[in-house]
Amino acid sequence: MTRVLFAVSGSDHWTLNDGTKHPCGYWPEELVVPHKIFRDAGFDITVATPGAVPPTADEAGFAAAANGGSEEPGRRFRAYLETISASLGAPLDLDAADAAEYDLVFVPGGHGPMEDLATSARFGALIGAFTAAGKPVSAVCHGPAAFLPARDAAGGWLFAGRAVTGFSNEEEAAMGFAARAPWLLEDRLGTSGGRYERAGAFEAHVVSDGNLHTGQNPASSAPLAERLVRLSVQGLSFSPAAASRVPRR
Repeated sequence: MTRVLFAVSGSDHWTLNDGTKHPCGYWPEELVVPHKIFRDAGFDITVATPGAVPPTADEAGFAAAANGGSEEPGRRFRAYLETISASLGAPLDLDAADAAEYDLVFVPGGHGPMEDLATSARFGALIGAFTAAGKPVSAVCHGPAAFLPARDAAGGWLFAGRAVTGFSNEEEAAMGFAARAPWLLEDRLGTSGGRYERAGAFEAHVVSDGNLHTGQNPASSAPLAERLVRLSVQGLSFSPAAASRVPRR
């Protein structure tokens, strides 16, 4: 059975560049859709947050405006979250997680990871341990921010030179946050040394490079999770030395 460490932000806010705290957390679609795909595939899922804090859903992610104008997705997301409320209410402490106990790690997005996981040296070290073992690390939308603290032996970004995606500057502007953000994910992934790739705004886009698997936005949640399920069927096998040679798409 494939064991997934489902690493979720524990933050309920994002500090903007004027110091105000924008209420947020994880984006419902980006947690619900991959979780269900993994569960339906028979994966053993462990939800974890920094400090074992029950995670907070961003209420904006339930609104019709965020779901193509329909109220139905938000109702569906709430209903699914209720079915997993026990694990969400008592998550593992992510700071104590051991990469040896899991086959892959997945980080859902939302602005929450920009606040806590993006600056967590402990999580960065955990991602390093997964990578050293050749295990997949994956994240969607703002989730790739959680990989920024991962460092190589020389102190550079662990994934420098790799193809990567995440929420684009255009998408952040469309959401009204580009001018208010302390930093933008597309910019940071690029300046850290990643080869940032993107599709059109809010179009599904998944990029794989070695053991690194990222999705651009909420629409990428399902295709990213489905790719990881296919990898599981293939054995989730990556050698660290060959990681950069694995096909990117």
